[in-house]
Amino acid sequence: MEWVDTHLWTIPLMPLLGVLVHIFLGGTLGKKLVGILACLLVFISFGLSVVVLLRLLELPAEERHLLDNFLPWIRVGAFSADWAFRADTLSAVMLLVVTGVGFLIHVYSTGYMHDDPKYIRFFAYLNLFTFSMLVLVLASNVFLMFIGWEGVGLCSYLLIGFWFHDLNNATAGMKAFIVNRVGDWSFLCGVLLLFWSLGKYTGTYTVDFYEINRLAPELPAGIALAVGLLLFGGAAGKSAQIPLYVWLPDAMAGPTPVSALIHAATMVTAGVYMIARFSGLYLSAPDAMMVVATVGALTALFSATIALAQNDIKKVLAYSTVSQLGYMFLGVGVGAFSAGIFHLMTHAFFKGLLFLGAGSVIHGLHGEQDLRRMGALKSKMPWTWLTFMAAWLAIAGFPGLSGFFSKDEILWQAFSSEHGHWALWLVGFIAAGLTAFYMTRLVVMTFYGESRWPEHAHPHESPRNMTVPLAVLAVLCVIGGYVGVPAILHGANYFEHWMEPAVTWAAGHGGAEAAEHAAELGSHGLEALLMAASVGVALLGIGIGWWMYSRRRDIPEAAFQRWPNLYRWVLNKYYVDELYQWLVVDNLLRLTRLSGRFDLAVIDGAVNGSAWLTERVSAISGWIDNTFVDGAVNGVAEVTRAAGGRLRLIQTGRVQQYLTFAAAMVAIGVAGIILWPSIQPWLAELWSGAI
Repeated sequence: MEWVDTHLWTIPLMPLLGVLVHIFLGGTLGKKLVGILACLLVFISFGLSVVVLLRLLELPAEERHLLDNFLPWIRVGAFSADWAFRADTLSAVMLLVVTGVGFLIHVYSTGYMHDDPKYIRFFAYLNLFTFSMLVLVLASNVFLMFIGWEGVGLCSYLLIGFWFHDLNNATAGMKAFIVNRVGDWSFLCGVLLLFWSLGKYTGTYTVDFYEINRLAPELPAGIALAVGLLLFGGAAGKSAQIPLYVWLPDAMAGPTPVSALIHAATMVTAGVYMIARFSGLYLSAPDAMMVVATVGALTALFSATIALAQNDIKKVLAYSTVSQLGYMFLGVGVGAFSAGIFHLMTHAFFKGLLFLGAGSVIHGLHGEQDLRRMGALKSKMPWTWLTFMAAWLAIAGFPGLSGFFSKDEILWQAFSSEHGHWALWLVGFIAAGLTAFYMTRLVVMTFYGESRWPEHAHPHESPRNMTVPLAVLAVLCVIGGYVGVPAILHGANYFEHWMEPAVTWAAGHGGAEAAEHAAELGSHGLEALLMAASVGVALLGIGIGWWMYSRRRDIPEAAFQRWPNLYRWVLNKYYVDELYQWLVVDNLLRLTRLSGRFDLAVIDGAVNGSAWLTERVSAISGWIDNTFVDGAVNGVAEVTRAAGGRLRLIQTGRVQQYLTFAAAMVAIGVAGIILWPSIQPWLAELWSGAI
């Protein structure tokens, strides 16, 4: 398997080939072959990713990274940045998530998008996204990562607005693109500041991740803090954290497989991956880590409260995604980078399944997304219901399922880590209870109770190419967490040990020092107590949600009537979108209108005024030219012509006339000679008198 060491580039190459084939040959191949090819190429990438995993397992723990420097790129003096891919334990996890879950969603899409007239274009976009995401996670340097970063942003825009004939979809795509540009501006500023500061304070200009993490402790604290905050701004945009989370709920306008792949399982976790990739830098900036953890915790709680009142099944899952992303940032923010990535992986399983299950429900109800028009679908869609149950219990934190292990690890690290705080744990703890509650509400309103769908709906189970991916993800929801069983449950926590080589700097802070700090607090006894509390709040949320929405539907209605203002605020997402519209969008539009008027009145006025003045000056200049210059020239010509006309009278060609003129001239000359002595005195007297 050593050949893979220098062939990492083949992993993203597969979906890129798919893009080219779909664009240039898609119409010839037809829909069926396009779907098969799109899935096959992503599956090949998944197979290659498994080979990378096996190859890393062959190596000693401290040597588990492969570097494939396959194409020179930038060479300036001692600085270099090449097209180079690196596979280490961190990127290996991301490779398996992107290609594994991505393959299942590609298969699902062949059924979900079967009747769409733009089927071929959809798979071209989906393969392009997979290529960009693989470039992002394999990049060995920041510049190459930024290319993948922008690529997934472009694909997100294209796929959110895939049905662009609907203005709302096009607007949602534009909103996502603009909000992400704000985050990307922050990310780019952070990269440039980091590059400059490394050269100034360490003497080494580099964009290689390993070198950056090695040199980060040499940076001044203020510089490290500024870089950390700017990079987190980019992560907050891509991963929908406060205050840049507003684009993700609107992104549900795209096809449901897009919501599952891009806006749940992969792209939105890119910010978490980026923070983990810069682990050494962030551990050199503890204040930046505290900001990351605090924003993550607040986002987890804030979004969970909004999800309580949403009635669109995809909107509930969207705010749930924002909340779960907050958990991941809470994890990496307290130095538990492996726990954050662990939750990223398990979240890809259960949230991908939840979105695909929701898509199956929407497909079975012919486009219906309102929870209030569902119910009693358990018997109509048994496979969708059964797999959905696994994802529901996993995200709720039910003991033994994947979400339980990863969420509990984050909460424990938030409490016990050197970079953690009991307040962070408390916020995450409350959000966990709310998560269990609103997900139970969604499950009951969708699959249980009385049917509320129209009689003509005729709900039905989805085809096999949609339900098989659901079954595979359901299995992963059940068993996926057992790679990270903590010591308190007599597990070896293989995932944490696997991650240590890629986040070595975090291992000391989030692992050993956290364990030492935990020992001071009572070690396993306290951890067991907090785990029990976590399980208790999850079961409490499930129990209350089930009781209220299956047995006592009158209680939610009574609560809405008793606190109508609170309900209205939560239902309308605390009016944050309206606030942004008033504070940012409207003011920008006013500024553009003002700029437009200024342009018309001042800029265009100056330009038009100068044109008018030039026209007047030209007219005057023309008159002067016509009157004086041309007049003088024409006058000379006229005098010359007149003189010529007079002289022409004596140039007749008649010899007799010439002899007459000559005789006359001779006679005048002779007369002058004879008369000169007589008139000379008179002329002299006349001249002297004049003087």
